[in-house]
Parts: sequence; structure tokens; C-alpha cells
Amino acid sequence: TDADSAATAETADAASGATAETEAEAPKTETRDSGKLDAVSTATPLKYLKKGQSFDLKALFLGNTPGTIGETSALLLLIGGIFLMLLGVIDWRIPVFYIGSFGVLVLITAAARGYDAPLQYMLQELFAGGLMMGAFFMATDYVSSPYTKSGRILFALIIGVMTWLYRMFGMYKEGVSNAIILANCLTPLIDRLTRPVAFGIRKKEASS
Repeated sequence: TDADSAATAETADAASGATAETEAEAPKTETRDSGKLDAVSTATPLKYLKKGQSFDLKALFLGNTPGTIGETSALLLLIGGIFLMLLGVIDWRIPVFYIGSFGVLVLITAAARGYDAPLQYMLQELFAGGLMMGAFFMATDYVSSPYTKSGRILFALIIGVMTWLYRMFGMYKEGVSNAIILANCLTPLIDRLTRPVAFGIRKKEASS
């Protein structure tokens, strides 16, 4: 009958839709004529974390995960960032307060949402995506970051809060680049608010 035919067609459409969704989630591989593996395309760890799922913490730390080139290995990024801080090339305040504020907010959020291992989830968020790259090599840019010590702390806290908002409540999984760019727009204001006043000069005179 027509009703049976319609039901059969709906069942077939639903099955094909489920198959397409499964194929979209599964890793895709590309091979050359020789048959050797050339590339693998799959979801990044942040996609799983966005859904509240867990990801291999060791793989995130060492870099055995899919992701943008240069940001997958948290270990190597930490080594490079600490090396630059020891040499005095970058100020430690921006990466430390950025990573610290973001980590504390994520830990509180994971506990509030009832995740099984809030601390592990926080570490996964820290090691996944471009947070380490942004903290050590982007937010510390000389031109676009504040020049005062207190201003750099405030700058880092703003980026940490904005990254947390993007990742926990926004539509996008990442948010690091957007948070840094928006905070860069506030740099002139931060410099003005945190500019030290010379001895013997009133604050109103210094700001005018």
C-alpha cells in the first residue's frame, strides 16, 4: 500500500542519514596511487571535549592527536615557552595568568556540570587546541600587549575569561585567537588605566 511504501522510504532515509553521520565522525584517509597512507582527516580533540566527552590526556600532552600544525604537542610548547621566559624574551605574567585563570574557571565549570573527573577535564582543555600556543607565542606579542606589569596581568585575565566563555558557552570549540584579538583592542585602555604616576604629580594631571 501507499502507507507501507512511505514508511519504508522514511526508514531508508533515516538509515542513510545515520550512516552519513557515522561516516562524518569517522576518520577519513587519503592515499596515493601507491596505496600508502598520505593523510588522515578527523575531528579534533576539542570537538569531543565540547560534548563533555573525555580524550586521552597523554596523547594530548605528547602531541599524538589530530590538530593544526604546531599546536598539538603541549609538551614541546611548554618547553619552548619556558625557554623564552628564562631568557627574558617574553614576560611570564601573561602566559601564567592566562593559563591559570582559564584553568580555574574550567575546573569550576566541570565540577558544576557534574563531570566525573573535573581535574582531568581541565588538563585536557589546557592541552587541547591552541591555548598553549596562544599563551606563549601570541598573547605575548610586544606591540599588541600592554607595557605595564599590572596591565599585562589584567590583559592575561581578560583573555582567560574570554577563552573560557568561548569554549564553555559559545558555539565555537576554540576561541583562543578571538579572545586575544579582542583583548588587543583593549590594550590602549589597559595601558592608560595601569600607567604609573610619577612621584610629585597628581593622578588627574598625569591622565590629562
